Amino acid sequence: MLTDFLLNYGYDFFASGWMQLGAAFGVSFLIMLVFGNSFINYMRSWLQHGQPISENVPESHLKKAGTPTMGGLLLLISIIISSILFMKWSNPTGWIALMSLVMFGVIGFFDDYKKVRSQSKKAANGLSPKVRLILELLCVLVLAYFINKTMPPYIPEFSVSLPFGIILPLGLFYFIFAYFVITGSANATNITDGLDGMLSKIYMPVLIVLVVALYGATRIGFMDSVMFLPQANGLYPVLGAAFGAVMGFLWFNSKPAAIFMGDVGSLALGGFMGTVAMLLKSEIIMGIAAGMMVLILMSSFIQTMYFKITRKITGTGKRVFKMAPLHHHFELKGYSESKIVERFFIVSILFSGLALILLKFA
Repeated sequence: MLTDFLLNYGYDFFASGWMQLGAAFGVSFLIMLVFGNSFINYMRSWLQHGQPISENVPESHLKKAGTPTMGGLLLLISIIISSILFMKWSNPTGWIALMSLVMFGVIGFFDDYKKVRSQSKKAANGLSPKVRLILELLCVLVLAYFINKTMPPYIPEFSVSLPFGIILPLGLFYFIFAYFVITGSANATNITDGLDGMLSKIYMPVLIVLVVALYGATRIGFMDSVMFLPQANGLYPVLGAAFGAVMGFLWFNSKPAAIFMGDVGSLALGGFMGTVAMLLKSEIIMGIAAGMMVLILMSSFIQTMYFKITRKITGTGKRVFKMAPLHHHFELKGYSESKIVERFFIVSILFSGLALILLKFA
């Protein structure tokens, strides 16, 4: 909105994607800082009860009982407002990214609301896994359809980009691929949001990789491994807004957290991340950059499958980790929450660095 207004009045410097990214970042970050404390007080009053502490976490987490949750609501609002202010409304890519944010945010909202109202300590006290997966599937089908429509004519329909410039048409299997990318991203961020400040810190390096991929996709010849996607320039303000909001949320969510993000934020950020990666044809690069989240997600999958298999074979289920996801395993090994978060943050930076190398040379 403001971008089109300023361009119409001759402020040509606002045509720069970096200017839009920086402006959206600043506004989003300020919204979080200015309204953060008021929002926390409102959520405490509205929900009356804070985040119920699951029975499947270390006992040290019991002291967090009563902490307000659903902080992701303010995070989403700040991203949406900042993006709409500075993106070009005629460009569909920004709207698709925001659509993913809203869709997965709505799923997360109902999941959170059910948990808070029930105050149950059972791990599955929100939406049932079956209902959630069906809702996520419906979201992905819509998103994948519109993502494909944004691709330029020289890219085959329903195709994915592989390293070294290989384009692989998938046909209807494209929707299955999209389901694994977007839903996988959503559930990886959701399960990563387990310690104070951890998701925000692990998420920001991945955003940097996506911004570099965006720059490569909108500059001919900058990266030989990245396809030229002219419509992708609509993502600059959206990524800037996301970065500002996540950093602003960390201001309140760093240990000791004044508010939790909740599923409304973590699912939305994950769905958004996967959708942006598909809009940039950088799904594999994003998967590498998000390697720390993938490890956390896989730790839960391995723990569950190993327990079920050993119980079926021996009658007694065995575990690979002391507790899953991975961060709880290290908590039970005696590592402090802050130490785990900082080390996972370092590993996330390393994965993102590897992704940047591959982005340039693969």
